[in-house]
Amino acid sequence: MKSIRYSFPILLICIALAACKKDAPPPVPAPMQLGSESYVVANTGTIESGPTISGTLVPRNQAVIRAQISGAMLKVFVDQGKKVREGDILGTIDNRALSDAVMSAKNAVASAETSLKVAKSEQDRQASLLKAGAISQQSVDQSQRTAITSEANLAQAKAMLATAEQQESYATIRAPFTGVVSEKSVSAGDVVQQGTALFTVIDPSTLELQGNVPANALSFVHPGLQVSFDVTGYPDHPFTGTIARINPSADAMTRQVRIYAEIPNAGQALVGGLYAEGRIASVKKTTLTLPAEAVDHKTITPAVVMLDHGIVQRKIVTLGTLDEKNGLIEITSGLNSGDTVLRGTAMEIPIGTQVRILASTSAAH
Repeated sequence: MKSIRYSFPILLICIALAACKKDAPPPVPAPMQLGSESYVVANTGTIESGPTISGTLVPRNQAVIRAQISGAMLKVFVDQGKKVREGDILGTIDNRALSDAVMSAKNAVASAETSLKVAKSEQDRQASLLKAGAISQQSVDQSQRTAITSEANLAQAKAMLATAEQQESYATIRAPFTGVVSEKSVSAGDVVQQGTALFTVIDPSTLELQGNVPANALSFVHPGLQVSFDVTGYPDHPFTGTIARINPSADAMTRQVRIYAEIPNAGQALVGGLYAEGRIASVKKTTLTLPAEAVDHKTITPAVVMLDHGIVQRKIVTLGTLDEKNGLIEITSGLNSGDTVLRGTAMEIPIGTQVRILASTSAAH
């Protein structure tokens, strides 16, 4: 067998290459890449907080118009949804008997006026005869009593006429204020009794949110506070109003207090009867905020998982006001405006991992 011989220079090169290969460091892993859905940047913004409120929207002014006399409906001039102005005629009730009563009362007034005129004339004549010594004082006194009685009869006749005319006016149903007819309960030909509901008129220009808040939240609530709320049927359309009144007593069973918030509705975008829920903005301030979901509450002390020069780090933070409606929370210490904080599944990335943000609108700190 032939022996294999190597030259000395070649042997040295092989040994050097083997040594270099043994001492080479391991390759550095590539940074983990994250999209914009995996992080959020701490920013200064407006945060609001306060008691929640839920309830029903109702028109501030509404009137159920009832029949004040009995009779048959002659005409109905409006339907549901009809806009009316104050004083407009909504319907009429048969008033022939009332018209006769008014005519009789007018005749009674005319007769009483004539009787008073005669009594006054007789009183003056009796006074003249007394001065001439032709009659006694007794006759004059009698004429005065007759005149007084005639004045009383005239006053009574006028009162009866006023009553008859008022009753006659009840036969014409008029709108009490400018608004919209929301209910029509009668039709022409219906016989109605005194007290029968005929129409409901509402003023939709101003609505009220009638809702309840816990009694222990009253210290944060007072008239004039703004209420922000959402209404069923109006998605992504927030509304605002102002607390006008607070019920002075709480419900004995629920310990809830009724709140009345006025909602301007000049364009009549809202309608009564809808369900609404929102929040009374008793706290409103500009501060450093984060989405509440970006705060890690797994430990006793709240913390965030943030990027420090592209490296994942855990940072303890101090929390302030929680804005439940907008899902924001105040950060009072531990972060600066512009810090990048991980959220969602990215919060599970091991501490010390190098991360590169893909979105160009934010930089890792």
